Amino acid sequence: MKKLMVLLLVAVVFVACKNEPEIDYALISGQIENPVDGTVNIYKGKEKISEINLDENNAFADTLRVDRGYYTFVHGRENASVYLAPGYELGLTLDTKEFDESISFTGPGAEVNNYLAAKYLTDENMSGSVSEVFAMEEQAFLEKVNALKDAKVKLLDDAQNIDDEFMVLESKNLEFEHLTNLQQYPSYHEYFAKKDDFKASDDFLKLLDGVDFTNAEYYQSLSNYKRLVQNHYSMTLRESDHPAEIFEVLKTSASEALKTDLARMLNYEVGPNNEHNEAYYNGIMAMSSDEELKAKLTRKYEKVKLLAKGMPSPVFENYENHKGGEMSLTDLKGKYVYVDVWATWCGPCKREIPYLKEVEAKYHNNNIEFVSTSIDKAKDHSAWVEMVKDKELGGIQLFADNDWNSKFVTDYAIEGIPRFLLIDPEGNIVTADAPRPSDPKLVKLFEELKL
Repeated sequence: MKKLMVLLLVAVVFVACKNEPEIDYALISGQIENPVDGTVNIYKGKEKISEINLDENNAFADTLRVDRGYYTFVHGRENASVYLAPGYELGLTLDTKEFDESISFTGPGAEVNNYLAAKYLTDENMSGSVSEVFAMEEQAFLEKVNALKDAKVKLLDDAQNIDDEFMVLESKNLEFEHLTNLQQYPSYHEYFAKKDDFKASDDFLKLLDGVDFTNAEYYQSLSNYKRLVQNHYSMTLRESDHPAEIFEVLKTSASEALKTDLARMLNYEVGPNNEHNEAYYNGIMAMSSDEELKAKLTRKYEKVKLLAKGMPSPVFENYENHKGGEMSLTDLKGKYVYVDVWATWCGPCKREIPYLKEVEAKYHNNNIEFVSTSIDKAKDHSAWVEMVKDKELGGIQLFADNDWNSKFVTDYAIEGIPRFLLIDPEGNIVTADAPRPSDPKLVKLFEELKL
């Protein structure tokens, strides 16, 4: 009888264990010193999966239904990479005055996330500015990125109590990050070192040979692989004389996630200087299921067809002139007009100012007018007035009538700034996407026009 009771007890325990629900959630809680607002957010890629309110003690807590993988913790304008998995019980502390340096984790899953925090600091301390690193000559660049990769690999190897699944995934992530740096070097070096038509040495990209760009699992789980794949296809399309053939392959073989992302990315490639606009338009329309994106792209495509060289330029009328009065494009007929579309809040726009001043000075007495058109919002009008004065901006300084929604801006299909336009003395388009003042190609263009 006693033996039977023991067997029954064992059976009951077995059934209880068997029926215990599998944990499919992670717990995250924490405390923020010197918070900048009242919430923290958790993202998976671009999707917000949780918005958590801080209590009166600046603490937060939430239960998250998550798949194992990389996420982003966001507070204010700062963010940190985190790794979540069912069963994790993360405690997080940070001080916004030293966000990256102060972030720390405790509890199950802490080892992985403290490694990620240390990796970010390694990156920050060793990487240097993008412009400086990619302007380096090949050998110096390779030494830089190889040292960075080695430091991160050592950091991962030295981390304690890291589970095998994360170790394998993160090792792949570091490898794909390194390959992405190599992949981007030729085009970035051409831009930052100002070397027209730069080509890397024959062996420089050999590590990219044989990379599988079709791994749907990696594409979903590894941000660096996603960047590598997106760059690969956008570069391949850009360099191809027959992009329609590549779009056809993508339509039938790419994952739905990749097609969705590429459609959003390549939408911006449809523009005045793309000789393959039709192939891009048809390819994106075939790949995308986003009706709003397709409708927007169709409107843009119809406008871009009207922006070819020699077509009558869209015009602006009665824009406020910083020097007083108003000005229209027709007032400048008889001269070439180089238009800089910019705004006071735009960092890349402001970086072009010294170069624009140099070009203006060089061609001051020639048959060309330099027009800078601000698309600042009406509420920022005074900021425009003051910046023009403080930076002693030359040329003709105008204020658009309706910021991004100004008809001139929308007719030129402008979606990002700075944007530069060149119009001939008859009011026709020379180029609807002219070189920037910092680009030596601008002076070459002026020389070809005998300005």
